[in-house]
Amino acid sequence: MLFAWLLRQLIRQGDLVVRDARGGTRSFGDGSGPRVVVRIADRATERHLSLRPELALGEAFVDGRLIIEEGSLYDLLHLVARNYMLVRRRPAGRFVQHVETITRRWYQFNPVGRARRNVAHHYDLSNDLYRLFLDSDMQYSCAYFEAPGEDLDAAQLAKKRHLAAKLLLKPGMRVLDIGSGWGGLALYLAENFDVEVTGLTLSTEQLELARQRARERGLEDRVRFLLEDYRQHEGRYQRIVSVGMFEHVGINHYGSFFSRVAELLTDDGVMLLHSIGRMAGPSSTSPWIRKYIFPGGYVPALSEVLPAVERHGLWSCDLEILRLHYAHTLAAWRQRFLANRERAARLLDERFCRMWEYYLVAAEIFFRVMDGMVFQLQLAKERDVVPITRDYMFEFEYRHRQPTAHAAE
Repeated sequence: MLFAWLLRQLIRQGDLVVRDARGGTRSFGDGSGPRVVVRIADRATERHLSLRPELALGEAFVDGRLIIEEGSLYDLLHLVARNYMLVRRRPAGRFVQHVETITRRWYQFNPVGRARRNVAHHYDLSNDLYRLFLDSDMQYSCAYFEAPGEDLDAAQLAKKRHLAAKLLLKPGMRVLDIGSGWGGLALYLAENFDVEVTGLTLSTEQLELARQRARERGLEDRVRFLLEDYRQHEGRYQRIVSVGMFEHVGINHYGSFFSRVAELLTDDGVMLLHSIGRMAGPSSTSPWIRKYIFPGGYVPALSEVLPAVERHGLWSCDLEILRLHYAHTLAAWRQRFLANRERAARLLDERFCRMWEYYLVAAEIFFRVMDGMVFQLQLAKERDVVPITRDYMFEFEYRHRQPTAHAAE
């Protein structure tokens, strides 16, 4: 049958056993690694897996039509991803990727109204959901692990400190946080470095909690949060930071993003962009992720980002690539989510829990096995506003390594 033939072409490594809807059992791979046994509930699922495997695999797991009888979801996706990385270099794999790349601009067309709906799809689920698996400061982006085995809260605090080091903050500066989430970074910067911060978000759930946190800390005079798109915002800022938001911009809008950054930034200003990226060149968003998790989202290659930076007269002052940090972050999120799975099911439902587990595992695999990474790009209008060596970053982090009481909350 077609499904078995496709699996023979794909699975060359690992140990996969598939029990099909007719009761047959077939083995695939070379027998290496953890054994994974799956059962497919019906022939319609087999057909769907044959025609659109990347979309169908996630849907079948979430719907309970693909049952993992031995091994774990992580084992299964790790095995599939490891083999996919080999197959995609073949002519057939390159052809499929080419077709996906051609159509991606339609899926990434994100005018203001559509961008707001896309954000609401993911971030307005429930603040209580995110509390189940994020750190205490609700940082929903890659942490920065300074030492092996560091816990998630310490790594997320280290991320904020690492960002602050690159921003070269001075008391009284005006800072814009594009994609401010639940406000943790904005509050950290205002509280520890005596700056004024404006945070922009398109999520009503995030906005409400961020404003509440500012009131509780007595920071309303130095931090404000707005429900506003970066394209609509007016003002001038000495510093701009954007963490985990650029993935929602879409390749069609990179020019307008950096054009707006250049307009909002003072002549002596510095901007820091923290974003997921990919090391293997331009690609497309997984159809399952695009449909169920991040509509309109795209993880760019640097070769797609830097030309847009260059066109708008910005200096790339520093570029850092974080490779496995997000894999460690996602592993911690997954462990926390699974530990709170019953509470998540009561909050939403069991099907949602299966979808969220699949998302967290697939995302971790992207960074651990495939071509995912995170980049931090420091930008400026003038070449001399940032020191010409990186020593200032290390000195700053050393001085600020002891957190204040609020920064650790």
